[in-house]
Amino acid sequence: MTCWYEGPLAAFDTETTGVDVEEDRIVSAAIVVQDTAGARPRATRWLVNPGVPVPPGATEVHGLTDEHLQRNGRWPAPVVEEIARALAEQSAAGRPLVVMNAPFDLTLLDRELRRHRASPLARYLDNRPLYVLDPRVLDKHLDRYRKGRRTLTDLCAQYGVELDAAHDAAADAAASLEVVRAVGRRFAARLERLTPAELHTLQAVWHAAQARGLQAWFARNGSEEAVDPHWPLRPDLPAAA
Repeated sequence: MTCWYEGPLAAFDTETTGVDVEEDRIVSAAIVVQDTAGARPRATRWLVNPGVPVPPGATEVHGLTDEHLQRNGRWPAPVVEEIARALAEQSAAGRPLVVMNAPFDLTLLDRELRRHRASPLARYLDNRPLYVLDPRVLDKHLDRYRKGRRTLTDLCAQYGVELDAAHDAAADAAASLEVVRAVGRRFAARLERLTPAELHTLQAVWHAAQARGLQAWFARNGSEEAVDPHWPLRPDLPAAA
């Protein structure tokens, strides 16, 4: 029987106007599908005119300018619905979804859907399970004592995955997918008997523990920054009084 990390996987990534999932916007996105390890991946890409200015700092990261997005990007409403439906197709097909730092990309997509379509991501999934594999959570749990950062670039270097055109949504999604396969192979003794559904549940627990550890570290260093323990999607903010 083929292990999950050698079988069909999909991956999702976004580029955005910033790092605030409640306020920032998607400027590009991609879903990459690979039917089996080593097969040629298929990528679907979206370019979005977010309707708000793109800060220079964000442009420095992904290279997408206001002018380029206004000229070539599509309006957000139809794009975010297409993305949500494409993710639902992956779920219906039973493909696990690789998302690096899932609470960022999936929460931001959820907020964009609420903003432009008045509907959460969950409605598009229609009660079908979305089994997420987050290379950041997996690596941090399975190799927890390794020093250093765990960005996608760092993980690619750690697992020998080539990353061309970093901060291009399709390139990042494809690299995340290969990192998850590499994590699976390296830690096969601990992972091969687990199903994607079981791993999804475990990652929620692992991420919460990782968040508590980071929160404690912030407290020891005098920072009041809050760390959200929810994974793979952050809950709605409470309504303003």
